[in-house]
Amino acid sequence: MVQAANSDTTSKQWVDEAWERTILKVKRTSARIGANFPHASQGGRYGLEQPQWWTAGFWPGMLWLLQEGNPGFRELAEQCELKLDEVLDGYDHLDHDLGFMWTLTSIFNYKLTGGETSRRRAFKAASHLAGRFNVKGNYIRAWNPWREGDNNAGLAIIDCAMNLPLLYFASRESGDPRYAHIAEAHMSTVLAHFIRPDGSVRHIVRFDPQTGEVAEYIGGQGHAPESAWSRGTAWAIYGLALAAKHTGRQEYVNAAKRVSQFFLSQLPGDHVPAWDFRAPLETKAIRDSSAGACAASGLLLISELVPAEESDSYRQAGERILESLYRNYGAYDDEKEEGLILHGTSHYPERKNVDVPLIYGDYFFVEGLARLRGDTVIPWE
Repeated sequence: MVQAANSDTTSKQWVDEAWERTILKVKRTSARIGANFPHASQGGRYGLEQPQWWTAGFWPGMLWLLQEGNPGFRELAEQCELKLDEVLDGYDHLDHDLGFMWTLTSIFNYKLTGGETSRRRAFKAASHLAGRFNVKGNYIRAWNPWREGDNNAGLAIIDCAMNLPLLYFASRESGDPRYAHIAEAHMSTVLAHFIRPDGSVRHIVRFDPQTGEVAEYIGGQGHAPESAWSRGTAWAIYGLALAAKHTGRQEYVNAAKRVSQFFLSQLPGDHVPAWDFRAPLETKAIRDSSAGACAASGLLLISELVPAEESDSYRQAGERILESLYRNYGAYDDEKEEGLILHGTSHYPERKNVDVPLIYGDYFFVEGLARLRGDTVIPWE
């Protein structure tokens, strides 16, 4: 078992060290990956997906996080964003993950450079995302019928909480509240149907798309319908915190705190979660470092939203996770491994990408470092 990070270690030294080592490693890996779209590392090399794949924003997003003093990173990020135009304009491959893709590319670009072309791309993506809203069930529909016979018009997933900042951006920039209305309607559904009283989180809810009534709960990437998939829990922590940041609504803060308390109560000694908190004992040793990294960013944001007397506990919890990921899961010294953070789990029920680095785990780890460094430009905000 890996060694747990010292919970009392909050010095800036390890953060700066991790940041510099990250830059050095990304300089090496970017020579091969270039302006492409990595997802999961197999045998030390990131597999490159088509631009329409949901993870397409994370590599350019990480490059934007690291771009100061590294102009080559900015150039690659902008090239990735340009490649995504074929997906945005082609329309057929778009689903609920427009937020993951264009928040980390176009919104990030616009925030850092003021580029009007990127701003227009973000508006276009937000309009497509808003168009997926089901007014009967108050949810943004997940996925499309990618295969013949698929019927998923009634599906909503917890992941989509992370896509809502795209809608808040569109309302703020345009002065039109409709986008934010859709985001808040979807989040009301999250509070009503995804967050359980104990703070655990469902992955998929199927609604009747005609009436909006709940039809069933589905386990999805978790072990079972009533289990507690850790990355879904992390999506909820961060998504709720971001909704609170954008709206100031206390019910989102309260829900984020409740989910965070459940998440933290389930962590093992090294502060990095199992793939599902209610998985069978024989699989509980399988970790998902990406869930830990995402939750850490959410915890750091919560620390900014709660009263001063509560703030330190959330910040320290986020720091503990990130420090453990750096010290115990980092692959900085392995020149044969392109991933930054080991032991991610993408989809255990389908045995896909289990115990490997994942690009979104790398991204959220770097974003967490950026928050600890005090960086002020975070794309979701």
